[in-house]
Formats: sequence, structure tokens, C-alpha cells
Amino acid sequence: MKSQHTPRRAWHKSSYSGNEDSYCVEVADFPNGIGIRDSKNPDGPVLLFDMPDWAGFVIAVRAGQLGS
Repeated sequence: MKSQHTPRRAWHKSSYSGNEDSYCVEVADFPNGIGIRDSKNPDGPVLLFDMPDWAGFVIAVRAGQLGS
């Protein structure tokens, strides 16, 4: 995982986020993985996860292993 600035991409916010901008993250596809950013700071840094790390995160979320 590393932080980087990025050119324009197709960012997506979770359907669970609602209409409020507080505490929301957005994700986008990158050539080498998945980028995550703070929706309130679209020009800020991006955390980049490689695909195996991202897949592990998604599996853990779906299994309820990360708490509330």
C-alpha cells in the first residue's frame, strides 16, 4: 500500500454512504490495483492496494471480520 496523487479516474462511492459527505471513501481501478481516497478531498492523496490485498480486504468485510 502506498500513497500517491493521481490523474482523473472514474471514482465510485459506496451505495451505503447516503447523501452526506462525512466519513465517505471512494474507490477507483488503477493499472496495478485499487485506489482509495477521501471523498471530501478529491485532490488529496490516494492509498493504492494491490489486487491480492484488496481481495483479502473485501473477503474480510463480507465475512464480518473487521468489527463495526
